[in-house]
Amino acid sequence: MIRVAIIGTGIGAQHLAGYRALPDRFAVTTLCDLDPERAKSVAGDDPAIAITADLDAVLADPAIDLIDVCLPPHLHFPVSKAALEAGKHVVCEKPLVRSLAEVDALIAVAEAAGKQVFPVFQYRYGPGTQQIRALIDAGLAGKPFAASLETHWNRGPDYYAVPWRGTWAGESGGAVLGHAIHNHDLLCSVFGPISELSASTATRVNEIETEDCGAILLVHENGALSTSSITLGAATDSTRLRFTFEGVTAESGTAPYAPAEDQWTFTARAPHDQAAIDAVLAGLEAPLAGFAGYFDAIADALEGRGGREVTLQDGRRSIELVTAVYEAARTGQRVSLPLSRAAPLYESWLP
Repeated sequence: MIRVAIIGTGIGAQHLAGYRALPDRFAVTTLCDLDPERAKSVAGDDPAIAITADLDAVLADPAIDLIDVCLPPHLHFPVSKAALEAGKHVVCEKPLVRSLAEVDALIAVAEAAGKQVFPVFQYRYGPGTQQIRALIDAGLAGKPFAASLETHWNRGPDYYAVPWRGTWAGESGGAVLGHAIHNHDLLCSVFGPISELSASTATRVNEIETEDCGAILLVHENGALSTSSITLGAATDSTRLRFTFEGVTAESGTAPYAPAEDQWTFTARAPHDQAAIDAVLAGLEAPLAGFAGYFDAIADALEGRGGREVTLQDGRRSIELVTAVYEAARTGQRVSLPLSRAAPLYESWLP
C-alpha cells in the first residue's frame, strides 16, 4: 500500500478520485491546503484522511511515501525538491517546473535521493491511446505521416479571477504551457520526439500577460509532421486529435479534457484491410483510464514493474518543448531540438 499526501485540493480533488479508484494500491492519508475548509469538502466524510495546512509536518511524516504536488506552477520546483530531500517519491502536476535549468536540478536531486518523480500526463491513459498502440504493435499502423491537434477551449474573466492565473510570475506561461501541454505530450508519446519546430503565439482573447492563442508546426525525429492549433477563445471547450499513419487514420472525438477516453475512429488506408484493424481493436479489454490509469502505472513502477509510467525524462522533454516554442515565437526562427545548456531560454522563458 502506497501512502499519499496531496498538497493542494484544487486539481487535487481529481487526483483523490483517481487514487480512490485503486484502493488496493494507494491510501490517501493527508490533504494539505491553506484553505482547510476546501480540503475538508474534498475529503468528504472519510475519517482516514487528515486535514492540515502544515506542509513541513507532512514532509516530516515517516508514514507518507508519496507527495502529490497540486499547487500553482511557481511552487512546483521548491515543493518537489523539498519532498525528495525528505525521502518521498513525488507526483507533480503540469507544468513540472518552469525551466530546463529547474528540471535538470530536479533530476539531480531525485538521483541523489534515490526517489522517483512522476510528471502528471494522464491523457496517455485510456481506450483511444490503447487502441493506437495496439495497432502499432500489430504492424498495422506503419509509418507516421502527419498529425493535427486542436486545443480549442473557452477561458474568460471568471477563470482569470484567480490572482496567479494569466501572469508570468504565477502561472509561468499561458495556453502553450497550461492548456496544450497535455496534448503535446500525448502527440510525442504516439509520434515520437520533436527535432525542430516553428511557432507563433498571441494574446487575443483576454487582458492577461500570457498567451491565449498559438499555432505550432512540429517536425518529428522520424520525419513526420504535426500541427498544433491553440486558443482559449472558442465558443465551447473541445479537443480534437488526428493521427495519419501509412496504414490507418486515427481520429478522436471532441472531449476537451480526456481525449484518450473518448470514442475514436480508426479507418484503414488502402491497401490495408479494415477487417484486420477491427479485429485487433475488438480483442482489447477496457483499460484503466485517466488518473486511475496514470496512478496504476506509478504503482507498478514503485513495485519494480515499470514501463507504463510517465517518467521524469518525459517531463523534461515536455519542458524542453515548451522552451523551444517560446523561443521560436519570440525570435520568429525555427528552433532545433534537443536544446543545449547554451540555449537562450535554458535558464528561464519568463520575460
